[in-house]
Amino acid sequence: MYAIVAHHFWDRPGGGQLVCASVAKAFEATGYKPVLSSVPRFELLDKYVEWFGINLSSYNVVSAINVKLRAFGIYLRLLVWLSIEKALDRYAPSIVFTDECTYKPVEKFIKEKGVRFIEYIHFPIELSIDPKYKSSGLYYGEDPYILERYSKFPMNIYWWGYSKLLPMFLRRNPFEIASLVLTNSRWTADLCRQIYGDTPKVLNPPIAPNVEVLKKPREFDERVNAVVMLGRFSEEKRYHWVIEEVLPMLKKEVNDVKLYIFGGAKTRTSISYIERVEELARRRGFRVSRRMDNSADLYLVPDAPRNTINNVMDRAKVFLHATINEHWGIAVAEAMARGLPVVVHRSGGTWSDLVAEGVYGYGYTDAQEAIETVSRILTDKNIWSSFSAKSIAKAKNLTLDKFIEQFRYLVKPLT
Repeated sequence: MYAIVAHHFWDRPGGGQLVCASVAKAFEATGYKPVLSSVPRFELLDKYVEWFGINLSSYNVVSAINVKLRAFGIYLRLLVWLSIEKALDRYAPSIVFTDECTYKPVEKFIKEKGVRFIEYIHFPIELSIDPKYKSSGLYYGEDPYILERYSKFPMNIYWWGYSKLLPMFLRRNPFEIASLVLTNSRWTADLCRQIYGDTPKVLNPPIAPNVEVLKKPREFDERVNAVVMLGRFSEEKRYHWVIEEVLPMLKKEVNDVKLYIFGGAKTRTSISYIERVEELARRRGFRVSRRMDNSADLYLVPDAPRNTINNVMDRAKVFLHATINEHWGIAVAEAMARGLPVVVHRSGGTWSDLVAEGVYGYGYTDAQEAIETVSRILTDKNIWSSFSAKSIAKAKNLTLDKFIEQFRYLVKPLT
């Protein structure tokens, strides 16, 4: 029995790719033969061991268009239906999984063939494109992620074209088509309920198997007063806010504290942003370095290897996450796996699921609360030890094995 796992673009190490690779392993554990479906040619299959610790090399692959294509990412999403159609024709699968919503052209075919269909929703796209969701803070022009990438010429034209074409491919209410609708967090599930009138089942993304969940993290007294942040260098991560609003006051509370920010910086936008953050910090009198071997108050480290990030996390005391309305927050989960207490904004899936609204970590709503919370963890051994243990406890439930177990439980009624 074949199972299709359809994603628009597999050749990069992102959160969607991790979920889809994990689903493929879960299908295999359930007795299916996974087939990986992509829009352009899937060329970096072997990189998944390096990126995530997941081996996909034994699986068949289907491409909608047999060309190498790394540009026009959001437009590739519009052709996911074509990759699904090709896989359906070639393998006649029993079940199809996709984390995309652009399969309208094959809805009828799926129904006629009686194929069981699973959609995984990272974020409901309707919130970004439907004018009735204006003022939600998540609509185009309000969401900082979309604003940063698509608000200026020529990228605003790029987004405009995508939004005009999307209705041709966007499926109807997924609950009217799919046999099972899944999502990444309780927060996203509630957004889906508001849009579709039904609530998807929550299946949290896993921590990649190559990120070890520590059994015994370093003790408080073996660590230094350091705060870590992790995530691509982009506006919605709000590193600029931390430099402007949090770090100056935090230095007054704990004068030897250091801040380490790790993130991807391979695009012009991200390079521009890291330069902006560096300039903000220097203007405020902070010593800034992009090298780990220099003495500084702030370390901005682009594209650091995983062992470098782990080494700093294992010496630091706190992980701070500044993104508002994060859909999930894999960087937070990775920090928890290293035994770091985490401090997150009281919003999104990070707050609802990872921190469980204060059970496994701390939350804040403004800079003052963030400063007080981080300062307390840096200086109070008992608080640090308690929430370090809670981070590990949460991370143990986010391993690939736990993900596969939960996926099999949710899919069982369909088999």
